[in-house]
Amino acid sequence: MCAYINRRGQVIRLGVGTPRQTQIPPLELPRYGAGRLSGIRCIATGLKPAAPDEAALTAMALQRLDALVLLTLTGQGFERRGGGATGYVRETYLAHLIPLQEDGDGNPGATSWSVSPPLSLDILANQDFLELIEGLEAEFEREFTAQQVDADQDRVLLVGVMTDYMTRQQFEDGLAELASLVDTAGGQVLQTQQQRRSQPHPQTVVGEGKVQEIALAAQSVGANLIVFDRDLSPSQVRNLETQIGVRVVDRTEVILDIFAQRAGSGAGKLQVELAQLEYMLPRLTGRGQAMSRLGGGIGTRGPGETKLETERRAIQRRIARLQQEVNQLQAHRARLRQQRQHQEVPSVAIAGYTNAGKSTLLNALTDAGVYTADQLFATLDPTTRRLVIPDAVTGDPRSIVVTDTVGFIHELPPALIDAFRATLEEVTEADALLHLVDLSHPAWQSQIRSVMAILADMPVTPGPALLAFNKIDRVDGDTLALAREEFPQAVFISAACGLGLETLRQRLAQLIHYASDPR
Repeated sequence: MCAYINRRGQVIRLGVGTPRQTQIPPLELPRYGAGRLSGIRCIATGLKPAAPDEAALTAMALQRLDALVLLTLTGQGFERRGGGATGYVRETYLAHLIPLQEDGDGNPGATSWSVSPPLSLDILANQDFLELIEGLEAEFEREFTAQQVDADQDRVLLVGVMTDYMTRQQFEDGLAELASLVDTAGGQVLQTQQQRRSQPHPQTVVGEGKVQEIALAAQSVGANLIVFDRDLSPSQVRNLETQIGVRVVDRTEVILDIFAQRAGSGAGKLQVELAQLEYMLPRLTGRGQAMSRLGGGIGTRGPGETKLETERRAIQRRIARLQQEVNQLQAHRARLRQQRQHQEVPSVAIAGYTNAGKSTLLNALTDAGVYTADQLFATLDPTTRRLVIPDAVTGDPRSIVVTDTVGFIHELPPALIDAFRATLEEVTEADALLHLVDLSHPAWQSQIRSVMAILADMPVTPGPALLAFNKIDRVDGDTLALAREEFPQAVFISAACGLGLETLRQRLAQLIHYASDPR
C-alpha cells in the first residue's frame, strides 16, 4: 500500500499497489515551479527487504515528492491474533530528490535522487522531515536560480521521433530546424529527447516508457513546454499533457506563433489569424458530429447549446469573414498585376527556403530597406520594388519589378498555404522565378527539393526559373564545386557582400527575355 501525506500530516490519498501504480496524476499535483517540491511524501510498504526500485524512484521524481519512505515487511513473524494477521517492519529506506549535478560537458547528470542505506524504524521515526525538506528546497532554489533564463522565454524540451520512412540525416536536419524555429519564436531549448519507432504511437506518439522519461526530464531541467517535431492530433496533445503535466505543442503551432510575431501589415495579420483559426477549429475538445446541431438561426439555440458549440460557431463565422477579406486581397493584388502587365513591366518573384537571404538580396538590388535578420521567417509581407537591368538583346536599360515572397519550409503547414494563397500567387503569377538557395546551410540540397515540391503542388505552374546560390562567402571550396557540378546553369552570389550581383542582373535579363519569347 501507499499513503500520500501532506506537510500538515494529513493523509490525502491511499492506494493499493506500488508507488508507480498509485502515483498522483501530474495535473492533480500542486505546481510550484522547478525550485519547489510538491509538498507531499509517500509512505509505501513492500514485502521484500530491498531498496526502492527505479520505477518507484522515477514515480517519486515525476511527482516531485518531498520524500519516499519504504517500509519492508517480513512474513516470517506473522502470527494469528484474534483472527487477524500481523507482522513487523524489517528494514526501512528513505529516498528523496537532489539537484541535478552537471557532468564535465555542462549537461545534467543521470542521478536525480538519493537513497539511504537500510534504517531502523526508530531512526526513521526521529527524522525531522520538515528540516530535511527545507534544506532540499533551498538547494533546488539555488540551482534553479543559477540556470534561470529570461522570464519571458519558454524553457523547451524537444521531442523527435524517427520513423522507418526517414533517414538519420533527414531526422537530424529536422530536429536542428525545429530548434531554430523554437529559438526564433523566443524559446530556449534545454534538452532533446529522441525515439526510433516503426510508426508513431496513435495515442502518445512515443511509447509509454518514453512518455515517463520525457516527464522526468521536463521535471529535472524545469521545462515548461514540450515541442514535438511533427503534427499532433488533438487527442495526442490531451494524452501527453495529462501524463506529463506540461503544455505540449507541435511543429505547426510553433510556426504559427512565429508568423503571429512577424506579421506587420494588415494583410499579414489577416492571413495569420485565418491560419490560426483554421488550425484551432478541429482541435476544440469534444468536436464531432454528435455535438453539431445542423441548421442555424431560430430553433438551433437554447439550453442544449454548449459553450463549446457556441465557440465553434463563432470561430466558423470569423473564418468565413476572414476568407472573404483574403479573397478581396487576392483581387486587389490581381488588379495591380494587371496594371503592370498593361504597362508591359515584367515581374520576377524571389522564392526560396526561409532564411535563404531573399530580403537581403532585394535590398542589395533595389535599396528596398526591407527588415533582414538571421532568423527563420524574418519577413512575411511581400515587398515589390522596381529594378533596372540591361536588355538581353539591345543592352538598353529596362525596368522590371522584383517581389520578395514569404519563405518556404519543409512540410509547410496546410493552414498556412491556404491562408497565404494571396501572397503565394505572387510566385505563380510572376513572369519568371528566382529560386534563391542558402548554400551555407548543411541541408541545402534537401531545401531545394522541399521548395520544388511546394512549387509543384501550386495550382498554377510558375514561369521559368533561375537558380541562384547565396552566401557563397560562407562555404568552402568543396561545397562550391559540388553545387557548380550539380547545377551548372545556376548563378552564385553573396547578397550581403555584393558578390556576383552584376552577373545576376544579366542572367535575370536573359530569363525575362526567355519568358517573353520562349522561342
